[in-house]
Amino acid sequence: MTPKDVLKFAKENKVAIIDLKFMDFIGTWQHFQLPVGMLSEELFENGQYFDGSSIRAWQTINASDMIVMPDPSTAKIDPFFKDVTLSLICDIKDPVTGADYTRDPRNIAKKAEVYLKSTGLADTAYFGPEAEFFVFDSLSFASEQSGAHYEIHSDEAPWTTGYEGNLGYKVRPKSGYFPTAPMDSHQDMRNEMLLIMQQLGLEIERSHHEVAPAQHEINFKFDTLLKTADNLQWFKYIVKNVARNHNKVATFMPKPMHNDNGSGQHVHMSLWTNGKPQFSGDKYAGLSETAMHYIGGVLKHAPALAAFTNPSTNSYKRLVPGFEAPINLAYSNRNRSASMRIPIVGSPKARRIEFRCPDPTSNAYLAFAALLMAGLDGIQNKIDPGEPWDKDIYGLPPEELARIPKMPGSLREALTALENDHAFLLKGDVFTRDVIEFWVDYKINSEIKQVDSRPHPYEFTLYLDA
Repeated sequence: MTPKDVLKFAKENKVAIIDLKFMDFIGTWQHFQLPVGMLSEELFENGQYFDGSSIRAWQTINASDMIVMPDPSTAKIDPFFKDVTLSLICDIKDPVTGADYTRDPRNIAKKAEVYLKSTGLADTAYFGPEAEFFVFDSLSFASEQSGAHYEIHSDEAPWTTGYEGNLGYKVRPKSGYFPTAPMDSHQDMRNEMLLIMQQLGLEIERSHHEVAPAQHEINFKFDTLLKTADNLQWFKYIVKNVARNHNKVATFMPKPMHNDNGSGQHVHMSLWTNGKPQFSGDKYAGLSETAMHYIGGVLKHAPALAAFTNPSTNSYKRLVPGFEAPINLAYSNRNRSASMRIPIVGSPKARRIEFRCPDPTSNAYLAFAALLMAGLDGIQNKIDPGEPWDKDIYGLPPEELARIPKMPGSLREALTALENDHAFLLKGDVFTRDVIEFWVDYKINSEIKQVDSRPHPYEFTLYLDA
């Protein structure tokens, strides 16, 4: 839509409220509202001022003013409010210079798309994420000076006993993939999520229960980098709000439950030029040389990429052996034990690669931009991904397994890798040094140190009688 189209759309739908949404640096949607009387073409030209110092990891209090610039092409009716509410996703600008704000994740994603075109290697990058999630009947947690706890209840989980409403049907270990009702007790809720997603323009491909109790997956069709990142924000927003309306809680934490499968966000990627796929060819698994080098770039930079694709301390509780977790930096055709998989497809146009390491705590704008930059670096420098691993990597003997590089074992390791390997991200000014440095500093001081400095409940099991 153009600004004029949005005004017409708002009038036709009897909009009462304007909701301006934008992405903070770490990865959470923020918003504020305007009365519909303030909707005008000038709003799209001049934006709205707000206090950037109150948004985490953005401005200091002595330079707090920032501008949100609504993107008219993102206009949708928000389905979760009583009064008809028009939602607009916004970009962030500096009010003094008028320049795009360097720490605006959506701006970074836009710059990545511009950089792709400037290389001449392709004109379009398509991304397709598969974001898994959990829906629990209740979840409580606290972290105080005097103690800490978390407690999860799900009517599907075998470890939930004596809970009101417990009806006995439980998802057995490793048996949650595709069972029917009553084992899959949330199909109606997933259907509601699916239908609202379609209502808002997401093209849904499938919906199903996942391996662990209370774990789910809904897949939507790929699109360009920026559009897919926008769509993923709507996806997560819908999942959380539908669950809340059912008096349940949805979470995209990778590993909320000990000793069961965690939630990943596999990312499918392909490059196109003038409507022609650049990843289809006569190399391994039907890939082109371009695709092979793209794989080489992603695998080479994967430890550094992890700082954006797996950006939480909880991410590395998923990336452990034994739960189908993609910790081995290898590629293979069909093989789900490799971190990079080449799916079987029925047409050269569907040829793509699937990076299985990311998880849904990632900020999609940053994660997708970083993945694209790593892949382009691989093409530019003709990085050889090595030989494929078509064996079951999980079953390899130790001497063979030792030959395969691994993902970082902690967020601190990933941030160290990013500090040592980020030149590929700076090309085209897509990521700036300020973004890299501030990301590392924030994650260490606001997350890692906060987790490390608190006693863990299991430490009492280990050490109370020391």
